[in-house]
Amino acid sequence: MRMIYALLITFREGLEAALILGIVLSYLHRAAPRATTRPVWLGASLAGIVSIGAALALELLALELPGRWQEAIEGGAMLLAAAVLTWMLAWMRRQSATIGRELRQRVDLALDTGSGFALGLLAFSAVGREGLETALFLFGGSGRAESIGAYWFGAIAGLALATVAGIAIYRGSAAIPLRSFFNVTAIALILLAAGMIPNALEELHEADLLFGLGPRLWDTYTLLPDNYGAGRFLATLLGYDASPFAGQVIAYASYLLLAVAIFILAGRPAARPAATPGVPAA
Repeated sequence: MRMIYALLITFREGLEAALILGIVLSYLHRAAPRATTRPVWLGASLAGIVSIGAALALELLALELPGRWQEAIEGGAMLLAAAVLTWMLAWMRRQSATIGRELRQRVDLALDTGSGFALGLLAFSAVGREGLETALFLFGGSGRAESIGAYWFGAIAGLALATVAGIAIYRGSAAIPLRSFFNVTAIALILLAAGMIPNALEELHEADLLFGLGPRLWDTYTLLPDNYGAGRFLATLLGYDASPFAGQVIAYASYLLLAVAIFILAGRPAARPAATPGVPAA
């Protein structure tokens, strides 16, 4: 069900934003116990409002357009969401070891300059990035939701769970193996993003913007239809199609191979620069 997709997206993105806020607030309390946290909360709140506004604007834009253009926008949004999701997962995997240090350095800089605006901007940029990504992912997945109400209920539930988990971690009452958590959810999100690819191509094909997808490779509709039951579940989550075009299958497999390769390469430590002859290594 698309509700599960929405819940997973908002839970992961929301928890990531909560962890970033937790790092900033914890370090702020240690480095300057008397410093106010109001700019951080104002920046985070403003980012949340902007993200909600972006999500609503995307949905309203799609509703106002004719059917063909709705399909074109939804197909394009799915492709863009898959690309951004892949980049985000790679970036987070690469930065996970140093993001805490970088955030503390930015808090130190804001405290040194006495700038509450810098603290607010730090929270706004961190939360805003996650929020805008979430708005795009939710819009990309909403077009094929069997129930809009259930879809957005899943999104709200995911945010609520992320908020509770973030508060528990911040207060030290819960411990989550974050590296394992993000690795497992990253694999799940790669599979969800891969499922967007054939769906996006089908939307663009129906909008008469994409041709030449080749012949249909098989037809398993009588065994596992893609419009109800287990087939519907696989279709909405993983992009299953009972009679896919060759182009959809090729695009799906190509994306999976590329995304997994990017994810693995992003987890490798950066190579150290070669030492200059005669100069001792650091």
